[in-house]
Amino acid sequence: MIPKEVLQKVRQIEIRTRRIVDSMISGSYHSAFKGKGMEFSEVRPYIDGDDVRTIDWNVTARMGAPYIKKYIEERELTVMLVVDASASGDFGSIDKFKGEMAVELCSLLAFSAIRNNDRVGLVVFTSDVESYIPPRKGRNHVLRVIRELLYFRPKNRGTNIGNALKFLNKVQTRTSVVFLVSDFISSGFEAPLRVAAKRHDLVTISVSDPREAAIPQIGLVELEDAETGETALLDTRNRKAMDIYRKERERRRAQLDDLFRSTGVDEIRVSTESGYVAPIVKFFRKREKL
Repeated sequence: MIPKEVLQKVRQIEIRTRRIVDSMISGSYHSAFKGKGMEFSEVRPYIDGDDVRTIDWNVTARMGAPYIKKYIEERELTVMLVVDASASGDFGSIDKFKGEMAVELCSLLAFSAIRNNDRVGLVVFTSDVESYIPPRKGRNHVLRVIRELLYFRPKNRGTNIGNALKFLNKVQTRTSVVFLVSDFISSGFEAPLRVAAKRHDLVTISVSDPREAAIPQIGLVELEDAETGETALLDTRNRKAMDIYRKERERRRAQLDDLFRSTGVDEIRVSTESGYVAPIVKFFRKREKL
């Protein structure tokens, strides 16, 4: 049985998220992600100025007057949320952990999808794929997805983005909109990401915390890798040591930038410090213009 507090949290997220979707995101989401093509809707009488290439000559011959074909966008999409639930998400120096922010932004994306009658699916992964919910439509299905994210307790602590993408490519053979949500503290996923980027409209969402980039000068600090349990002492007053730490972070960031750029993958960056709504809205509106 799902605890009462989890159900209350789901309801709170639904109310807050739907308000944001209705007021800020719904139209932008619809325009940002195109349908699979155009399908025939109906015929109507020709009006001066219509494109003559749309004239339906069979109907025109029967009716004795010109008629044109009308088409509508074949809108239905499948949206897959591929979410990193590894132990590094259990960190946050502001008011939310990275993992909590991931749940909330996934809820926003899921409600945006069903608001536009799209299907939503979920893959939750650590070092293995630990949960999979096939894509479906409807409010009840999205609430199930949110409950799974909130109630989920990982069996493993590590991260393997490559395994998750391989699993996605196996179960989702049709082209989908894929949101890959992670802090990307991982490596070795370049090849599966390239395959996924060719098959799907892949968007990465990088979740970070400001304390990961800037450690205050407070002397000796013991750092623990949340996923491996390994520890190391860092003297935050040692300029050389802090410079090495900074350059390593910059190197990893540059590698990610190069990978996403070379594969044509879009990225949304969100932080526990500044929230996720503004970056997502900005991304959707940017996509609208393409």
